[in-house]
Amino acid sequence: MHSNPQPPATENGYPAVWLCHRDDSVAIAMRELSEGEEFSIGGRTFPLINAIPAGHKFALQQHMKGDSVIRYGSRIGFATADILPGEHVHSHNLATALSGELDYGAFAGASSGSRDTMSLGEWYGYRRDDGRFATRNEIWLLPTVGCVAPLVEMVAREASDIHRGKLDGIVGFGHPHGCSQLGDDLSGTRALLAALCDNPNAGGVVLVGLGCESNQLDELIELVPERSRGKLRSMRAQEAGDEREELLAIIAELVEALEPLEREAAPASALTVGLKCGGSDALSGLTANPLLGRFSDSLSAAGGKLVLTEIPEVFGAEDALLARSDSAEIFAAAGELVNRFKRYFIEQGQPVSENPSPGNIAGGITTLEEKSLGAVQKGGKAPLVDVINYGDTAKLAGLTLLEAPGNDAVSSTALAAAGATMILFTTGRGTPLGFPVPTVKISSNSRLAGSKPGWIDFDAGRVLGEGPDAVDEAFAESLIAIAGGRFTQAERSGQRVISIWKRGVTL
Repeated sequence: MHSNPQPPATENGYPAVWLCHRDDSVAIAMRELSEGEEFSIGGRTFPLINAIPAGHKFALQQHMKGDSVIRYGSRIGFATADILPGEHVHSHNLATALSGELDYGAFAGASSGSRDTMSLGEWYGYRRDDGRFATRNEIWLLPTVGCVAPLVEMVAREASDIHRGKLDGIVGFGHPHGCSQLGDDLSGTRALLAALCDNPNAGGVVLVGLGCESNQLDELIELVPERSRGKLRSMRAQEAGDEREELLAIIAELVEALEPLEREAAPASALTVGLKCGGSDALSGLTANPLLGRFSDSLSAAGGKLVLTEIPEVFGAEDALLARSDSAEIFAAAGELVNRFKRYFIEQGQPVSENPSPGNIAGGITTLEEKSLGAVQKGGKAPLVDVINYGDTAKLAGLTLLEAPGNDAVSSTALAAAGATMILFTTGRGTPLGFPVPTVKISSNSRLAGSKPGWIDFDAGRVLGEGPDAVDEAFAESLIAIAGGRFTQAERSGQRVISIWKRGVTL
């Protein structure tokens, strides 16, 4: 991506500005730049017309109103006013070019793109009876309905104190759904919960119902894959005597069965990794997301599984992703999923470009195309091998595209339901939130890593000073350690939640 030599470094070893691609018409300020500062880029020297905030863009050439603005070698929108070289480029003079659905044409054959990969070696995990490996040995309590969500969370905390040190965790995941839902909306809730029950990290699952809800226990259990039904226990609170004591007894039985399990060596191919970004800034597409992309290439080459979602953050970058489809069927399915998601926006009366978030914009990202072109780099050049619906499970080595929105909690929960035993979550502005499986927070900039050590697990901003090779190796070592049992910051602080995608009416 960074195909041009960068301008001279500043005193801290970082470049003052960054050119993402030799064809770009804008560059990125790596620090706050003052009006009148001069830079030589691409053989041209010019002063800055405006002060440029860190992470924001400035023009390298003149743009007339309506001209395309290019970053990452691709269009990120069009100029809404004439822009001079050295002028700040942002929401005041740049707008999205996205509209509705697109015809992605015919499949042109699998992309031959590849890059050098590193050997990831072994990690240590828990082998389940079905042969899959888990990064954690935990008990999860899942409510069928929001009415018993506080009960589930309260009992999980009590049981965690009682059995501290025996397992990696006992966690209750509350949610407000499961009743007053209809049709596909209720089916989506059931599918998501059933898929979470199947995640290898949950050595035992306690499903807790109320009794009168739409999301009945028996129908939910029928959706859980056969391989995972043996680890299920269930209780209806309306039928129990002392529901708290009954749940604690069920958990004690599961702890007794799971406590003797020990980690054993597992190949990299036994990992299923979810890819996520949230609170992105202008450096996310320069440091953190490409770092994930290089790891994704190595894991894919080793036979591991990768899951990419946040479909609205594919809008504007579809061509780069679809080009990696390994068959005409996958190409068509991916294009249909993206267009279906656009219809979801349009049918609700919303523009498909209603993104980036206010935090993204403050960090320097202007349009959804710009955000998407940075976001899809998380998947590297791994082949796109499958497209799955919300609540389905990833089955194939390589990159799977999963139906889910961009919302951090909804999409990360969907990744865990798809079988991810670890989520790699890049961020430029930070968030403390974690999800059912170890959620590794990777900062795009060193300032965030330094200011929020209780949130961040790895500083991808190091790439700017150390170069990618050394940081890639350190990153892989860190992930292997986390897969093998080292807790993430979110696990240490107890910041773990689920969120279900609700799409229908509420009765």
